[in-house]
Amino acid sequence: MPTYPRTAPGPFRADQIRDGDEYELSDGHAIRCVPAGIRHGSAQLDGGRVLASDPAVRGRVGIDIGVAWNNDKNLRAPDLVVGDFERGPGWLRSVPPLAVEYADTGQDEAELAAKISELHAAGTRLVWVVRLTGPVRVDVHTRGEPMRTVGIDGELTAPGVLQNPVPVRALVDPDAADAVSLRNLLQAHGYGSIEEIAAEGKAEGKAEGKVEGEKEALARSILTVLGARGIAVSAAQAQQIRDCSDPQRLELWLRRAVTAATVDALLD
Repeated sequence: MPTYPRTAPGPFRADQIRDGDEYELSDGHAIRCVPAGIRHGSAQLDGGRVLASDPAVRGRVGIDIGVAWNNDKNLRAPDLVVGDFERGPGWLRSVPPLAVEYADTGQDEAELAAKISELHAAGTRLVWVVRLTGPVRVDVHTRGEPMRTVGIDGELTAPGVLQNPVPVRALVDPDAADAVSLRNLLQAHGYGSIEEIAAEGKAEGKAEGKVEGEKEALARSILTVLGARGIAVSAAQAQQIRDCSDPQRLELWLRRAVTAATVDALLD
């Protein structure tokens, strides 16, 4: 590991690092990045889907994406980056406005501080450090402002980057991440909540004055929720949902659609 502060650039450049190599670069100095532990890696995945589902972002979130700048002398890979980038090979050449780091046991605090400082200097406005040891909390590092800490029951905002506030709990807890991700996905498809979809379905059924209308509306609502969550539905499965003649079963499926990992699990 390099020492801080440094007095001269190191010899390495980003084009010498391959996709998948366990190294970052800090002013040309190589920094080895070790694998994440279970708690770290699982929470990172929860936070990634929460941020990626925000309507203002629509998928422009990456895990461990290498960001290169400073004539390729700096190559940093935050745990999560949020920015305006296209998916493709190579390193990200523009620093993200928001970066997220997860800090667990064994965190090198000097290296983390250097990483935050370098990102801020390059143009990143916000760095959230999710602390997993002790009480869960997030250290918010805003460029040009003092660091502040938000507890597990608080919310984070990123004006100009994210549309919705992010509960700290949703960055570490899968159930909270499910709820926030679903809210975001429904908003992206024009709905405020799962209750709004169900109410719309029932209203459509009543407006048509027949049970068949309500069944069709519930089936459409189920498919809408699954689509918003990115759950793949085969033609046969979609037809099975539409052909169901039991309103109570359809309402059960609609509730399950919020959390089911697959359509098979929903229909079981």
